[in-house]
Amino acid sequence: MQNTSSAVLIGGSIAIDNIKTPTAEGKNLLGGSASFTGIAASYFTDPVHLIGVIGQDFPQEHLDLFASRNISTSGLERSEGDTFSWTGEYHENMNDRDTLAVAINVLENWEPKIPAEIASAPIVVLANMHPLNQLQMIDQLTAERPFIAADTMDLWITIANEDLHKVLLKIDLLVINESEARDFCKTANLITAGQRLLEKGPRNVVIKLGEFGAILFSKHPEGSPATEFTLPGTNYDLFRCAAFPLVEVADPTGAGDSFLGALAGYLASTGKTDFSFDDIRSAIVYGSVVASFTCEAFSANRLAHISRDEIENRLTLLKNLTHWPE
Repeated sequence: MQNTSSAVLIGGSIAIDNIKTPTAEGKNLLGGSASFTGIAASYFTDPVHLIGVIGQDFPQEHLDLFASRNISTSGLERSEGDTFSWTGEYHENMNDRDTLAVAINVLENWEPKIPAEIASAPIVVLANMHPLNQLQMIDQLTAERPFIAADTMDLWITIANEDLHKVLLKIDLLVINESEARDFCKTANLITAGQRLLEKGPRNVVIKLGEFGAILFSKHPEGSPATEFTLPGTNYDLFRCAAFPLVEVADPTGAGDSFLGALAGYLASTGKTDFSFDDIRSAIVYGSVVASFTCEAFSANRLAHISRDEIENRLTLLKNLTHWPE
C-alpha cells in the first residue's frame, strides 16, 4: 500500500445471503454491494469507509471481518429490524441464477447519512442501491471535486429511470453489466451502448462482460486529439480487458462489486483525484483480477483472505495470457 493513498467512501447494501449452487449451499453469508466493494478496495488503500444499514440479526462475525480488513464502520447505521436478505440458486451455467426470496427489511425506508468527518473523502463509490439513495449520498459530499463511481442494475433502469439519469449527470464513472447496458440504451450493440451511456453524463463507462472481461469507454477532454486508443469515427477512447480465466467457479455473487471496489481502491492508491485514461485502464485490470478471487468460494470467504502478492502474481499471469509478440 502506498503512503500517498486516499480515503474511499463506499455506500450501498449490506446483506445476509443464502446461496445454493449445484455442488454446495451456504446460509447467513455476508452479502451486499457495499460489503464486497469495501473488502476489495481495502487491498489497495486505507481508510475505507462504509455507509449502509444493518439489522439486529447481522452476525458479529461479519463485522469482525470488516475490522480485520481495517474497514471503518462508523458510517453503518444499526437498526432494530432485520438485515436486508437475499436468497438465490445458481445453475450449472453460473451465469444463470434464480432469486428465490428477497427481504428488503431495514433498507425499505433507509436514507444514507454520511458522518461529517468522512464526507470529504476524495473518492466515492455509489455501489448498487436505489438511485435516490445515490443522489442522497452525493448531496452530502463536502470535497470540492470528488471522483464519483457508481454501479446500477436492471431494477433501477425499470423503476427509477428518471432518478438514474440524474445520477449519471453527477458521476465520473459508471459500471454496468452488458445486459443492463443493452436494455438501458435500447441496442444490442455494446459499442453503441457505451457511446450512448457516455452521452448521458459520465466521463467514463465500464461495461462488464462477466467471464469475458470488461470494456472501458472514456471521453476525450474537449479539444484534445485522437490517441492510439481512439475508436475511428468517435470522440472516445476504448480499452478491452480480459477476465482472469478460472477452472472452477464456486460462487460468482459479489464479483461485479469486487471489480468496482478494486478499481476504486487502485485509483485511490495513486493519491490522485483526477485520473487519466491510463489510470483507469490499470484500475480495470486490477478489478478483473480481484473479482476472480471472489468467484472461488462462497460469499467473501476467498476475497477476504488473499494477499497483495497473490493479486500481483495473478495480474502478471493475466498479462502473460493476453500478450502477443509484435
